[in-house]
Amino acid sequence: MRNTDSFIVLLSKILALKIRLLLRFRYRISVKGSEILQNNSPILFLPNHQALIDPVILLSHVYRFTTAIPVISEKYYDIPIAKWYFKRMGAVRVSDLETGSRNTQVLKSIIRSVYKGFRRNKNIVIYPSGQIAGQGFEKIFNKKSAYHIVRDIPEGIQIVGVRINGLWGSMFSKAKTGKSPDFFVQLLKGTFYILANLLFFLPKRSVSIEFKDLTKSAKENAIPGQTPFNSFLEDFYNLHGEEPVLFLKHIFYLPQLKRKAFRANSQKTESLTATRTNEELS
Repeated sequence: MRNTDSFIVLLSKILALKIRLLLRFRYRISVKGSEILQNNSPILFLPNHQALIDPVILLSHVYRFTTAIPVISEKYYDIPIAKWYFKRMGAVRVSDLETGSRNTQVLKSIIRSVYKGFRRNKNIVIYPSGQIAGQGFEKIFNKKSAYHIVRDIPEGIQIVGVRINGLWGSMFSKAKTGKSPDFFVQLLKGTFYILANLLFFLPKRSVSIEFKDLTKSAKENAIPGQTPFNSFLEDFYNLHGEEPVLFLKHIFYLPQLKRKAFRANSQKTESLTATRTNEELS
């Protein structure tokens, strides 16, 4: 078992390195706060979710400093080749809520699997919102998994908030149509764009990843209940306010197209008082 774990960790680190090299064609990625990851405690990562590509970006950079296993939608977990890998790395499979799948046992299953991972000294990545954002800021709504995990989290687990910015307007986001794009279709498009830009001239999107230790404040905000806890996380993610949409051109020698971000008629942008002088979030 130990040999299997070592092999999967080595394989994951090699894959992460190769993915980081590929991501450089399109993204200019900056990482802040990585020093807090270099300890021996299991970590619960709680990132915001701007686009389908951000788990790939996040995990490829997490593996520079430590290891982690993700909570993954069944849509991606069940892909034949990927399933072999995800199963051996210990990834947690959950039903795909965006397609209407409603496994009533999903919450208990997630909590059970996450705690099992902690007992094995694993770091876990789970997205509190459970889906990609439909606007330039994060909304968790009534999602429960992160709250229930943090409320009863064992002692000695570090809780790390991850604030990702720069992907609102990406072709992997909902900004253009209001719907989740097909990940693999966008991946094929991305490959075409790299070639069309002669490998090295693809316009680059700046993306920032910031890690922050929320262990104390997250536990404190879980005490009053789910709604205050979700609001606390939203305030952390939306610290800098609503992110303006950025539709970056895909081919350097073509003119920039003028586009507007999709906004449903019934959707009202909430004013974000995210600067809630809460660096008590620290």
